[in-house]
Amino acid sequence: MQEQVFDSKGKSTINTNFAKIKVFGVGGGGCNAVNRMIEASLNNVEFWSVNCDAQALQLCQATNKIQIGDKLTKGLGAGGNPSVGLKAAEESRDELATAIEGADMVFITCGMGGGTGTGAAPIIAEVARDLGALTVGVCTRPFIFEGKRRSGQADQGLEALKQKVDALITIPNDKLLQVIERRTSVHEAFKQADDVLLQAVQGISDIITIPGLINVDFADVKNIMSTAGSALMGIGRASGEGRATEAARKAIESPLLETSINGASGIIFNVTGGPDLTLHEVHEAAGLIYEMAQDDANIIIGAVIDPNFQSDVQITVIATGFQMQQEPLVKQMERSKEFTKEFFGGAATSEKKEEKVIEAKPKTIVDDKVKRKASDILDIPEFLRGRK
Repeated sequence: MQEQVFDSKGKSTINTNFAKIKVFGVGGGGCNAVNRMIEASLNNVEFWSVNCDAQALQLCQATNKIQIGDKLTKGLGAGGNPSVGLKAAEESRDELATAIEGADMVFITCGMGGGTGTGAAPIIAEVARDLGALTVGVCTRPFIFEGKRRSGQADQGLEALKQKVDALITIPNDKLLQVIERRTSVHEAFKQADDVLLQAVQGISDIITIPGLINVDFADVKNIMSTAGSALMGIGRASGEGRATEAARKAIESPLLETSINGASGIIFNVTGGPDLTLHEVHEAAGLIYEMAQDDANIIIGAVIDPNFQSDVQITVIATGFQMQQEPLVKQMERSKEFTKEFFGGAATSEKKEEKVIEAKPKTIVDDKVKRKASDILDIPEFLRGRK
């Protein structure tokens, strides 16, 4: 995409090339996520739906559709078998390459654990990287109650996809239990999972496509996410006193994140606010982000002034270069039982277990980008100051 840039006299000065972004929804879960993105009017991206199931594919709202593995499945689904999804994608590799061609960045979104998404996503990622696109996987991990087989297939699929993408963002569906209300229907719960995938894609694409006062572009995103492995993306929004600090806290402490950004070696930190956004607010929010990162982390800061943000501040954080610490299976099973009680009948306990707080030594930060004394880091919650 090209845009002409004009000077004050109306004369063309330079051509600015914007990154071309394509989103591929793979399988039933991926197509549902793409539908949600289209409904939310996600701009500046091209949507593709990919599925073995011809009937399900017709329900997708994306203009661009690819039915993979027609000779293999005869238009039927993968039957929950990832090997069928993989073979279907291999059969349609040329069609996939044609669809991906010309993209600077490719998002591959799917719900892991089934057949088409789990099997086909790694092949699509391989094709995208071979064509030179920055390739990012954005996937959900199934609820524990969906069974050990689906969970095991999801783990294998995620590992296979991780080897093929530049960066992989994983959202465990079970984490939704920490944010949805008790009376939320199953349908609405799965819709909220789609919303999380939407936020992940939109959070990154907006950074690339929306010019800022302190601009962050595709080159910055590529620098942080290229061959990054596991990645996290958090969005926080707040208003009122201390809004920037609160938005930053929400972004880095979201219960939907698979792990903490603590110790990240690469971070993109983008602040969006109205004309009243102050440098002091950016400074305060940056203090929280720096506190969580490695001392020598590569941190890129951006700021966007958007008149639509009259009293709110939104902060988007993309973090890479850390060790993933997946929650123990026992704890996942405990929350799964709670979910089953709440959604399928039976009383759910309302008691909260006492959380153990582990104190750590404070961390001294000195960086050329954000020079400050310890007293300058205002309103940092005590529980954040104590984190490693």
